[in-house]
Amino acid sequence: MTGSGDWLTGAYDDHHRELHAHCYRLAGNVAEADDLVQETFLRAWKARDAFEGRSSVRTWLHRIATNVFLDSRKPAERRTRPVGDVLEWSTEIGPYPDCLFDAGPQAEQAAAEIVELALVAALLHLPARQRAAFVLRDVSGWTPAEVADALQVAVPAANGLVQRARATVRRHAPADPRDWRRPHLTAADHEILRRYLGTTDPAELRDLLAADVRLTMPPDAPVLGRDAVAEFLTRPLDWRTFPVSANGRPAVANYLRQPGRTRYDALVVDVLHIVDGRIAEINAFVGGRHVTTFGLPRLLD
Repeated sequence: MTGSGDWLTGAYDDHHRELHAHCYRLAGNVAEADDLVQETFLRAWKARDAFEGRSSVRTWLHRIATNVFLDSRKPAERRTRPVGDVLEWSTEIGPYPDCLFDAGPQAEQAAAEIVELALVAALLHLPARQRAAFVLRDVSGWTPAEVADALQVAVPAANGLVQRARATVRRHAPADPRDWRRPHLTAADHEILRRYLGTTDPAELRDLLAADVRLTMPPDAPVLGRDAVAEFLTRPLDWRTFPVSANGRPAVANYLRQPGRTRYDALVVDVLHIVDGRIAEINAFVGGRHVTTFGLPRLLD
């Protein structure tokens, strides 16, 4: 295809949401996904006249995005792989705001492929090429031949990358692959979120928490147990909070006003994991950048 490139602009608009979701699964956070998608379009634009239509434009763009990710990881290929629970110590991982999905079939497809935070954390244990192979094969459903073509390796080599990735993921992700997918918010989830937002009383908050609840908040150590988490969350600080959702889970965007200041700073996003009507885990992602990905301001009056 040749010409002005209008076809590419239209194709990019059609597939932007899916590309962004794909890049998030690879990178583990929205800010880096933004950068990867931008670089994907730049590379696609430069190569637009060479696109011969042997694959769909969607596949072509995803292949470019995957290689942009791999190239971004080359300077860090020798770094030590994560050890332990990534959600407890890594500041690299972040939530994916559900509000990024607008109406439309492409948005629905992208939303369907957003994954549970536990799987995002597990993927960070993988070397870059294994991560890309796993995401393409087991999340996006590409064939072995398509994965091999995207990674520019033979099919047996691509299968080997997927098999090694699966072995690592099994050690770190939920055992049932059905639990890797983005869940759907229920009315009960919304009610628990409303009660969570509406109380500063430790006793009321304890009623919402599972006995073995865990609060993760890298780079700080996790807080464990109902009493400790309730006491931590009801400290007398000046918060403003807003209900949101991320990765299909109820979540809270938090702003804090420090003593002596007049404005509230975007500080942290709490993502709730609810099991059997109780909050079993709270994953707190510290940093204003996580709040602003929900379309919220960095400062509030």
